[in-house]
Amino acid sequence: MPDDRALTVTEAMIAAKRALETVSVHVIGEVSEFNDKPGYKAAYFTVADDGSCMPCMMWRDAYEGSGVRLRCGALVELWGSFSAYAPKGRMQFMVKRMAMAGEGVLRIQVAELARKLESEGLMAASRKRSLPSFPTRIAVVTSPRGKAIHDVIRTLCRRYPVAELLVAGISVEGADAAPEIVRGLAVAAEAHPDVILLVRGGGSYEDLMPFNTEIVARAVVDSPVPVVTGIGHEPDNSIADMVADVCASTPTAAAEASTPSTVELRQRLDKTSKLLGRALLHRIQTAEHAVGLLLRRSVFTDRTVLVAPAAQAIDLAASALHRAIPERLRRDADRVEYARRNMRGLSERILAKPKESIAILAARLQDLSPLGILSRGYAATFAEDGVTVIQSVDQVERGDRVRVRVFDGEIGCTVETKSREK
Repeated sequence: MPDDRALTVTEAMIAAKRALETVSVHVIGEVSEFNDKPGYKAAYFTVADDGSCMPCMMWRDAYEGSGVRLRCGALVELWGSFSAYAPKGRMQFMVKRMAMAGEGVLRIQVAELARKLESEGLMAASRKRSLPSFPTRIAVVTSPRGKAIHDVIRTLCRRYPVAELLVAGISVEGADAAPEIVRGLAVAAEAHPDVILLVRGGGSYEDLMPFNTEIVARAVVDSPVPVVTGIGHEPDNSIADMVADVCASTPTAAAEASTPSTVELRQRLDKTSKLLGRALLHRIQTAEHAVGLLLRRSVFTDRTVLVAPAAQAIDLAASALHRAIPERLRRDADRVEYARRNMRGLSERILAKPKESIAILAARLQDLSPLGILSRGYAATFAEDGVTVIQSVDQVERGDRVRVRVFDGEIGCTVETKSREK
């Protein structure tokens, strides 16, 4: 028989809890609320769809062991059973196992790859290269049939039509898209462009997954040419965007980021031209003023300015020379006179002793001189030739002519007699 006894509220909640715990289900839903405060023994969140919402609870050890990090908007798959929390009278779903559903799994994989590449420094701003200011050759890596290539061509024609455009056609979706993107980047780099645009139009998260692969990210990093990405729409952000040298929100924005605007260039050139004109005019005016100051200098207005110092110096030198020559001659004359007097006194002192000696010798010569003897009354007889001295009677005969030399002259004689002394 059915028990018609009335239950207390607690008994009713316990009965409901037991009944709910027998219902185990597999649920897919989107996280609409999430509460994971430190110190809680469990993670509390709510999943919902278009028609309903369901409060959930998962014990801390089970939540951390699942490897899933919940966030609002994530699509999750839950395995567990219903239960009731008697004190609050609230039903909840006790989650025993949890995994990301669909896009959620992909996002986890992409996040893990992003963390890996970031740890290697591939996303560091210091690694990224600056773009050339005025590229002459631009390579675009994208689908030749997509809307992105038309956006890029239209933008470049409008902004910067002087650049040469190269297109590397690839597939941007599907299983083979990632290897094709890598090959497209390599082919584009072989053409030696100034910049490479890696672009595609919008799509779902799954459609953009080729740009979230490791091989594409490393190909972007290893490119010898700066890479600008424009993948998807404004909210989309791929790993290729993270490692690119410049990341733009759309293909159009990528084309704009890689090129200057001709309108802006014209404005800059006009502004620069005006600045140069003013600077040149100022320079000319300054030079003109400086030339005017120079022309007013006396060196250009008075021809005597240049020669006056030299002429004055010559005059001073001539005056000094006129004074110096007589003065020098006077000093030289004084020196000559002084030297003459010194020489006279010196010669007298030098010649005094020789004079004395000469006087003595002269006296002795005088004593020995035949003239001296003759002066004492003696005479000398010479032959008629006046040279031969008659020293013997044998040298003459009677009648010979002889010359007798006395002190004050000479006497001519004829030999009349001769006798020899005994």
